[in-house]
Amino acid sequence: MKLQPYLNYGGNCAEAFRFYEEHLGGKINFMMTFAQMPEPKQIPPGMENGVLHVSMILGETVVMASDVQPERFQPMRSAYLSLSVDSDQEAERIYKLFEEGGEIFTPIQETFFATRFAMLRDKFGTSWMVVHNRPMPS
Repeated sequence: MKLQPYLNYGGNCAEAFRFYEEHLGGKINFMMTFAQMPEPKQIPPGMENGVLHVSMILGETVVMASDVQPERFQPMRSAYLSLSVDSDQEAERIYKLFEEGGEIFTPIQETFFATRFAMLRDKFGTSWMVVHNRPMPS
């Protein structure tokens, strides 16, 4: 069994996934717009250029997404994508990327379980936890 996150965006899915590909080292392996779907096309009004489906490999995880009509879109509220990184510097770099135009819930800081930890929503509406775990005793 695999658990694979599926995200919704309000018209900026392609922009978000290209941003994640560029800045997080992900690899988009499939993207199709509503206009590219095969016949018979059932395109919601105004969604021709929206993403019908995208799939990305991010680290060891497949993340998928699509656009929904903007009036139906709501930013993530109760779920976070937890991004574990290998260094404090990488955590700080990613935090700064997500912070710009985003909403901070927990500023980046040291905790008992991590040398760097933050919770925030990026400018695309995706909620993230960024963590560089502290080595735990066996």
